[in-house]
Amino acid sequence: MTTTRRTHTTRASYDTVAADYAELLRNELANKPLDRAMLAAFAEHVRAGGDGPVADLGCGPGRVTVHLEGLGLDAYGIDLSPEMVATARLAHPHLRFEVGTMTALDIEDEALAGALVWYSTVHTPLDELPVMFAEFHRVLAPGGHLLIAFKVGDERVHLDHAYGHDLDLDVYRFPPQLIAELLGHAGLAEVARLVREADAREKTPQAFILARKPERE
Repeated sequence: MTTTRRTHTTRASYDTVAADYAELLRNELANKPLDRAMLAAFAEHVRAGGDGPVADLGCGPGRVTVHLEGLGLDAYGIDLSPEMVATARLAHPHLRFEVGTMTALDIEDEALAGALVWYSTVHTPLDELPVMFAEFHRVLAPGGHLLIAFKVGDERVHLDHAYGHDLDLDVYRFPPQLIAELLGHAGLAEVARLVREADAREKTPQAFILARKPERE
């Protein structure tokens, strides 16, 4: 599948499921203390670095964006799906949400104190991740932090139905060490890593890597 087609099918799929996705996952963080702990650690590191804007990249309906705001961050969201952005704006009108792509972010160099990538690279194949990771490095200020969440494994799974709708999505699972190495190649140094077992609604372990863009020497 070409990058152009993948982008189109991913956008179309999430446009289709936006409302139901938002409802089904509305309170998901409430039952995931380890996920919340990683988000809290990310927020503390960002605040310790002097605050600044934080982008929730691939924000979906904004449920994690508003959680970041509750942790004291100046957070806003970016998503590929216009319907997801519309859903986020309706649910959280006091926050900013924009349509955009993670391969070409409309963000100035070194503008962000933090970037959250919460399962938003799961539809990206391995050979395209370095482009995204380089873009994350570009937009982070020196000393800025990135938190990425992803599914653990070493395979591609195709989804043709989810959230009550027909879809056309590939889901990629990766070994945590591989993701850490790719982040390192992009200039983002690993700070911490958590791998937890799957819960009742998940099929694989879940991984979280906190990384940092080094300060200038």
